[in-house]
Amino acid sequence: MDHTPTTLDWFERSYAAEGVNAQRRYPNEELIRFMARNFFTLSRDERARVSILDIGCGSCSNLWMIAREGFEAHGVDLSPEGLRLGGLVLAEWGVRAQLKKGSLLSLPYENQYFDAAVDILVSYVLNLAEFQQYLLEVVRVLKTGGKFFLFTPSTGSDAFKNYAPAAKVDEFTLNGIYRKDSPHYGNFYPFRFSDAKCLQQMVTTAGLESEGMELHTRTYGCMSEQFQFLSLEARRGR
Repeated sequence: MDHTPTTLDWFERSYAAEGVNAQRRYPNEELIRFMARNFFTLSRDERARVSILDIGCGSCSNLWMIAREGFEAHGVDLSPEGLRLGGLVLAEWGVRAQLKKGSLLSLPYENQYFDAAVDILVSYVLNLAEFQQYLLEVVRVLKTGGKFFLFTPSTGSDAFKNYAPAAKVDEFTLNGIYRKDSPHYGNFYPFRFSDAKCLQQMVTTAGLESEGMELHTRTYGCMSEQFQFLSLEARRGR
């Protein structure tokens, strides 16, 4: 997903070891809600004219749904193995999407190409400075009025509040999840948690107009630890 060799190597090893089971097989629930709010009322003919980019598509656990619902589906990822597996998943569902290899910080698409872009647990691998650059890339490839949906880890997570023995790269980014009893232990690559106020400021600075943000909480270990996520919906305002 990310442009850094450490992150790429981690995902390549994960895909090589687990295949499509390295990621979930079915779409993110909040993504489905985003799609329903904005696009599911369209006819099949109208959907075919709506271009949607799945950023960091990996093995296409979200993208197959977008394609199956009749949209012009695109996916980009840095992992060659993820894209190979993604092609197999798409074929398994009998759908097509245009897949490309590319970096989060330099999306391989023309300006103002997409009606929507979605990011489901992808750009958290970028530190704060990189994430701001990434948001500018998202704005660049969206049409005026185009939608952006982000689902990302929140600083309200116990994994962030009690992050030792990991170290902080910046205010919100850890060098990985190293506490053995923490959810997502073993993700030994940069792992950024988002603060709601900071995230709001960053998307606004990039040229996106926020249309809503929600907090989602999961518990692990018989409710002994919680992990939180933020979902953000925004649009390109200019």
